[in-house]
Amino acid sequence: MSFTSLTHEPLTLTATEQRLTAVYEAARKGLKGDTLAFAAGMKPSDYRRLQQVDPLVELAELKGAADGEMELAGVLHTAATVHGDAKAALDLLKHTRGWVAKQSIDVTVDEKISVIRALELANQRVDSLQPPVIEGEYRASPEV
Repeated sequence: MSFTSLTHEPLTLTATEQRLTAVYEAARKGLKGDTLAFAAGMKPSDYRRLQQVDPLVELAELKGAADGEMELAGVLHTAATVHGDAKAALDLLKHTRGWVAKQSIDVTVDEKISVIRALELANQRVDSLQPPVIEGEYRASPEV
């Protein structure tokens, strides 16, 4: 029995223009992490290794994410300003400007309140919650 030597060629990862474009497009569509790697045609481990080797990969991901966010922000802004979409305008105010609608409650009571009657009801409730009194004698035990 003889042993045949197998040639092994390690996978060389390079940030080609095609790979960078695939990363950019996946990030532009909002994908992150392993999903971005698969969408760009790579295994997640290969993608992480490529990120460590070439800083252009991270740049392509960041640029894609920024361009995708800019595109969607433009759509939302157009809906709010041009088409008068109130929900879009409210969402823009909430998420980009930190705007919060005022929260106020207006309560009007037209009944007269009797303070004496309220105290009587409160005393009845307190009396019903108190434990019964146990009567008896208490003798201290002699000190040892």
